[in-house]
Amino acid sequence: MIEYKKAIEISHLIKSKELKVKEVVEYFLKTIKEKDDKIKAFITICEEEAIAQAEKVQEGIIKGEFSNSKIVGVPVAVKDNIVTQNIRTTCASRILENWIPPYDATVVKKLKSAGAIIIGKTNLDEFAMGSSTENSAFFPTRNPFDLERVPGGSSGGSAAAVGSGQVLLALGSDTGGSIRQPASFCGVFGLCPTYGRVSRFGLVAFASSLDRIGPFSASADDCAALLYHIAGYDPLDSTCPPVPVADYIQVINEMIDKKVKLKMGVPREFFEVDGLDLKVKSKVLYAIERLSSEFGFEIVEISLPMVKYALPIYYIIAPAEASSNLARYDGVKYGTRVEGENIFDMYYKTRNAGFGDEVKRRIFIGTFVLSSGYYDAYYLKAQKAITVVIKEFQEAFSKVDIIACPTSPEVPFKLGEKTDDPIKMYLSDIFTIPSSIAGLPAISCPAGFVLEDGKKLPVGLQVIGKPFDEATILFVAKCVELLKLE
Repeated sequence: MIEYKKAIEISHLIKSKELKVKEVVEYFLKTIKEKDDKIKAFITICEEEAIAQAEKVQEGIIKGEFSNSKIVGVPVAVKDNIVTQNIRTTCASRILENWIPPYDATVVKKLKSAGAIIIGKTNLDEFAMGSSTENSAFFPTRNPFDLERVPGGSSGGSAAAVGSGQVLLALGSDTGGSIRQPASFCGVFGLCPTYGRVSRFGLVAFASSLDRIGPFSASADDCAALLYHIAGYDPLDSTCPPVPVADYIQVINEMIDKKVKLKMGVPREFFEVDGLDLKVKSKVLYAIERLSSEFGFEIVEISLPMVKYALPIYYIIAPAEASSNLARYDGVKYGTRVEGENIFDMYYKTRNAGFGDEVKRRIFIGTFVLSSGYYDAYYLKAQKAITVVIKEFQEAFSKVDIIACPTSPEVPFKLGEKTDDPIKMYLSDIFTIPSSIAGLPAISCPAGFVLEDGKKLPVGLQVIGKPFDEATILFVAKCVELLKLE
């Protein structure tokens, strides 16, 4: 009764009392035990907590609660940089290895109020800094389609957990592509909402002006359902405006019934990038053509010449904010402490032992661009350049409804292939970063497979939307799903 069903279908069966919450939780815990030894998607599995939650939710259902929930009783995996009360939150870092938060993030509170079950905390690149989940201080996560390849990053654990069927829903965070790129690599849906659409309260900060929380799922409907429950105003996050949240599933169905035809912008520059795998390019263009031929979308070629500067802009802004945000991990307030001969020695030893190489690299870069004499030349210039990129997107959206392009320039690469070349690794996010710095919503949709080394590896189509227009990109995601691309 559970296998091959969507999360929203399972939730419906629970509400109609055809399924018990505990049955569902035990099914997915069993699946995790069977599969995660190889995948390594989870840092912490919350078995006892999940069963206790299940019993509590079941009591609520008997009392007639959760009638408006689309995900009641459904297990959700949560990226381990989103805080969970009384459940270890590590950010995949030695410096927070044993930290147990005293409170829940707003998104976790919202999940619990919808009757969803927190089943575990997923692996990531340390402090969400990376594109492969190889930078975890504990272990790398593996791609469910080929265990010798990466699942993408930094939300690789959440993407792999959904891609391998260990859960149907998961939360990740996205700063420059950390939901969309792993969604592409693991053949699932991954949505990065508009900046401010989902509260960041309780998300451990990497780059505060860019960080966002969003859903992973195996279907467009489930993605819409999870976003519906986590989105909305939060007084605890000053960047979260009181913009109404639509019933995304209802809107999607209405748009399909009305056979809405969209103008789909295809940016020339995105398909002329050096390093774009020709097989990936071919699959994405085929998906775009099918959307046109089967759903009547009008293809409009557009130009976004400033996007070539997005990557250098990002790698100035994000490390600068990371340098500032990570200053709090000093061995004094919370987290790991390594004793030293004096306080400065303690700071040095704590941070040296607690942070991995990639985190240190970004702190060094960020401290440099914020330092006296370089602030104006780098950080201030990058902030001004963001405005130009935003204007360019605004111009494009005056002509089109959505923008379509590849999510990643490549299929999942092999473990260890890029660990010695950080620049090569950073280029993995070349298509996701432009919309990140512009604060726009974007979703990666499974767009079929390419054959590499005898293995079928997934390709992602990225759909970028206007601010707070998640409904439209979810509608496109549903259309892509209906195409059944292979």
